[in-house]
Amino acid sequence: MTAEIIQSTSAPAAIGPYSQAIKAGNLLFCSGQIALDPKTMQMVGANAAEQAEQVLKNLAAVLTAGGASMAHVVRTTIFLASMSDFAAVNEVYGKHFGNHKPARATVAVKELPKGGLVEIDCIAAL
Repeated sequence: MTAEIIQSTSAPAAIGPYSQAIKAGNLLFCSGQIALDPKTMQMVGANAAEQAEQVLKNLAAVLTAGGASMAHVVRTTIFLASMSDFAAVNEVYGKHFGNHKPARATVAVKELPKGGLVEIDCIAAL
């Protein structure tokens, strides 16, 4: 099985030695997205809900580049700088996924890149 690197100019460029996503067989493994504006590479959003909006837009752009959509997502992981933001992020997440409910884990972490409040990664089945 070969692995294909997926890149989208509609999502922020990787800020380290990793790919936005890797397609392997019928699976698309998307790296964690934070609330970076893809054009300016600056953080967007003053709170976790606003950042989650940008994070999910970025994730959708990577999914599209890989031939998928939110409806193809089978697993996500949400990383929060504070678990007190769980409800606010959950509301935004629910809006973006609608009736589609992938398997998910949510964890609180000490810090996120660039001082972000939320990061989300996913796996999609094509």
